[in-house]
Amino acid sequence: MALYAVGDLQGCLDPLERLLEQVRFDPATDHLWLVGDLVNRGPDSLGCLHYVRALGDAATAVLGNHDLHLLATAEGVRTPGNKDTLQPVLDAPDAAELLEWLTQRPLLHTDSDTGWTLVHAGIPPGWDLETAQTEARRVEAELRDDARRHALFEVMYGDEPAHWDPELAGYDRLRYTINSFTRMRYLMPDGGLEFAGNGPPEDAPETLIPWFAWPRRPSHGSPLVFGHWAALGHRRGADWLSLDSGCVWGRTMTIARLDQTRDPYQVPIWQAACG
Repeated sequence: MALYAVGDLQGCLDPLERLLEQVRFDPATDHLWLVGDLVNRGPDSLGCLHYVRALGDAATAVLGNHDLHLLATAEGVRTPGNKDTLQPVLDAPDAAELLEWLTQRPLLHTDSDTGWTLVHAGIPPGWDLETAQTEARRVEAELRDDARRHALFEVMYGDEPAHWDPELAGYDRLRYTINSFTRMRYLMPDGGLEFAGNGPPEDAPETLIPWFAWPRRPSHGSPLVFGHWAALGHRRGADWLSLDSGCVWGRTMTIARLDQTRDPYQVPIWQAACG
């Protein structure tokens, strides 16, 4: 069995299909991880949802910020923006089934066999893997509860709190978790979340630190694979692998095989041009 991970789809189905054909992906024996943001900005968000859902147990997709935006829009909490391409999903005859399926996706997933952990944006400073798993489950429980989901979306948006405190409670705690897992790129020197920057680290001011470069970040004992940061692109660190190579912006989609090694520098990758 091969384990593959692919970067943000964002409604780009054709390059995904070409990549899976290139690596000879077999859903009967292989498994595909998706780093989140299945939808939005690209040409076929509906097709991406149908395709990934049809893979069944052969696929694991974590939630990204665009996926949550789709769910909040469907709940009437948000309205589609000028650049959104979500309307075909909302108008689909099976929209209710697709959205229900999306609410069941996790925020964080760890594979005990290979040791890899999958997340959309990253794991915030100060959290070990056990804490990250616990906080992810808190948010997932809210998303999967029909009676509580709408209330979560109404308070989900916002940049505060910027700092983790074990005493955080209620929606402040949930919002910090959602922002960390689905929006985080940079930190302030004190470890606070900072959302002002989204460019590549080489262009960032010294006051912004990529979350994976924060000097007191704990080792999770599990290499992380994530997306979300198109300007970062496909890169490898000592214990992390980024796969969002900006397909929706006309660059490439990246897929990696994870089951052969826990060393991100040794992971084989394939890329497909997007147009």
